[in-house]
Amino acid sequence: MPAKVISTKSAEHYKWGGPQSTDCDGWHLVKADTLSIIEELMPPGTAETRHSHVHARQFFYVLEGELTLDVEYHDFIVHPGEGIEVSPGQRHQAKNKSTSPLRIIVTSHPPSHGDRIDA
Repeated sequence: MPAKVISTKSAEHYKWGGPQSTDCDGWHLVKADTLSIIEELMPPGTAETRHSHVHARQFFYVLEGELTLDVEYHDFIVHPGEGIEVSPGQRHQAKNKSTSPLRIIVTSHPPSHGDRIDA
């Protein structure tokens, strides 16, 4: 595939999470067979469903806001410029407990779609 510049304006977009199951936004910045890089926007008070992945190793990196990442029932607070790794099999849940929007980059290797087990 030739190199190209990608942004949330040109990337494939989808809605997910929160009370309506469509409260959060995601953009596939890289969507390949062996790698997934997604930018996500989580409004205040939203969260994903607790889950794990069989094969995917994930890295959550905060661009803006404050991520509360529950990993095996322990809350980690992650600030802009910080990240946290989640290993395959670890139950986790991303939450925005703050009063500001949260923007994160989620990198998954291999991609996590179809690899998810709700806990």
